[in-house]
Amino acid sequence: MNYTAKEIMTAGVMSIGPEETIQCAATILAEHHISGLPVVDEHMKVVGVISSSDIVKFSGQAHIVSLVGTSGWVSPYTDPSTLTSLSTGFELLSKKKIKEIMTKRVVTVSENATVEEVARILSKKKINRLPVVNDQGQLVGIITRTDLITAMAGGR
Repeated sequence: MNYTAKEIMTAGVMSIGPEETIQCAATILAEHHISGLPVVDEHMKVVGVISSSDIVKFSGQAHIVSLVGTSGWVSPYTDPSTLTSLSTGFELLSKKKIKEIMTKRVVTVSENATVEEVARILSKKKINRLPVVNDQGQLVGIITRTDLITAMAGGR
């Protein structure tokens, strides 16, 4: 198995800018059934990663998740302050910027890295996705654990 990162990566990967809102990121994740996005600057350099875990963690801190979880079984005589809190929480998602909650310490890999290097990084760092960059440090793709397993099974 002498594949390089470039050969097993998903090219044309979706990304998002750090000034976008958490709500925007959540919408992209949900619509495309993905769990994370590289965050890139105007030069396509990776400056962070935003994941569904980051959004859930933030939502928990803002008490959005607990309010959403109970809103379905609350009686019609619910205290209006609960609904106001829920509305405020969702409003916060539409105002808070990705750069405020993203993971900033991002590990990337060169498109020339070997599959063995990719496997070692994913395992050692306990991460699920690895942005792939070119010689200029610009995002060119992403490798997930599934991509790696597929390559190991001879699927690419």
